[in-house]
Amino acid sequence: MSESIWIHYARPRPQWYRLDAAEKSALDARWAEVEAASVAAGGERVGRYHIRGQHDFQTVDIWRFPSPEAAFDHWARLTAAGYNELFAFSNNVGLPLPEAS
Repeated sequence: MSESIWIHYARPRPQWYRLDAAEKSALDARWAEVEAASVAAGGERVGRYHIRGQHDFQTVDIWRFPSPEAAFDHWARLTAAGYNELFAFSNNVGLPLPEAS
């Protein structure tokens, strides 16, 4: 297996803004559990960044995973926790180029 980078672009959907603070907090806690499980499985969050300028999304998260399958597992658990229902997104998975290793 090869290390992979997962690049996740997101912006809140209108439904997110209709939730009250307690609902948002409960969802954030559920998603934090997904992230903690991914870290325990060897994933590493490189960072979350705000996107400025002419872009379709508001934030970008960059993660390093031990394999593309681990990145997919992370995303599958986020969607099972309802993340994709409240955020518009675009995902990319990258593998190292041979000359970069």
